[in-house]
Amino acid sequence: MNINLYKRFVWPLLKKQDAETVHERTLFALEGAQGTMLGREILRAIGGSIPNHTVDAFGLTFPNVVGMAAGFDKDVRVAEGLACLGFGHIEVGTLTPRPQKGNPKPRIFRYPDDGALINRMGFPNGGVQHALPRLRRLQRRNNYFVLGVSLGKQKETPLDDAADDYIHVMRKTYPFADYLAVNVSSPNTPGLRKLQGRDYLENMLGRLDSERALMKETHGQRKPLLVKIAPDLTWDEVDTIVGAAEANDFDGIIATNTTIDHTKPEKGGYSGLPLRGRSNEVIRHICNQSDLPVIGVGGIRTADDVRAKLDAGAILVQLYTGLVYEGPGMIGRILRGLT
Repeated sequence: MNINLYKRFVWPLLKKQDAETVHERTLFALEGAQGTMLGREILRAIGGSIPNHTVDAFGLTFPNVVGMAAGFDKDVRVAEGLACLGFGHIEVGTLTPRPQKGNPKPRIFRYPDDGALINRMGFPNGGVQHALPRLRRLQRRNNYFVLGVSLGKQKETPLDDAADDYIHVMRKTYPFADYLAVNVSSPNTPGLRKLQGRDYLENMLGRLDSERALMKETHGQRKPLLVKIAPDLTWDEVDTIVGAAEANDFDGIIATNTTIDHTKPEKGGYSGLPLRGRSNEVIRHICNQSDLPVIGVGGIRTADDVRAKLDAGAILVQLYTGLVYEGPGMIGRILRGLT
């Protein structure tokens, strides 16, 4: 879709509606389109020509450098549609062991002048069991995109028992995911970010690595494990997480989740352009301290934004908020701009 068409005619209509309602309608439209040959062709036409520049990371081959971040497709509804738009990988979820309503609405707030969003969703999803039939169907795809699954914990689960929740979701999704991402950095589940601290992290990552070894024995394949971190950490805290990931044979870091370092009136995680600089700083710091591959997230709107993350050391990138403001044709524009 032409960017001027989206910004002149589509966006003015969308911004008058509740943000979460628009998101749900977008999912509904993508779900319908991906279900028919004509719909998929329309989505590919919107994405435009997608250059074929593969990226090898975590033992996987990604069709291109740009992926969809977790949170957009919480219940594994539209991964194929997003791939038709040009995304090389899609991270679905975050999934929890049981269904979860999330936080009270409204819980997504737009800040167009800042190119930003605030969300306080709180992992709303139908639970991992509800997602399994869709994951099974996706397993039969022809490998034209990489599928990641974001693992989460139930809101009411005590932190001391959090590893059990992550392991439960991991066991259920392991056969269907290309990689698994451990989300310990959402600001919208009370106490979750404490899992990034040394007291919890070493034990939890160790248990997940041990569980992966068992899953490998059962399924005959070792799946990459990544951990997603917050931008609101000291360098010592970042180093602790990276060290724990290396010590427990994790395959990479996703940097970064949303930030709580903002002055907006609504509570929640702040994403979009204001996060861009800090995200790049965290990526650069990790890559200077470690050989772990990094997926860079935060503030991507253009090919130059992607280049800045790659220059900082990221091997892949993910976006979400930019899609709200730039429209569904942005992935193709970015990828063509990179060439």
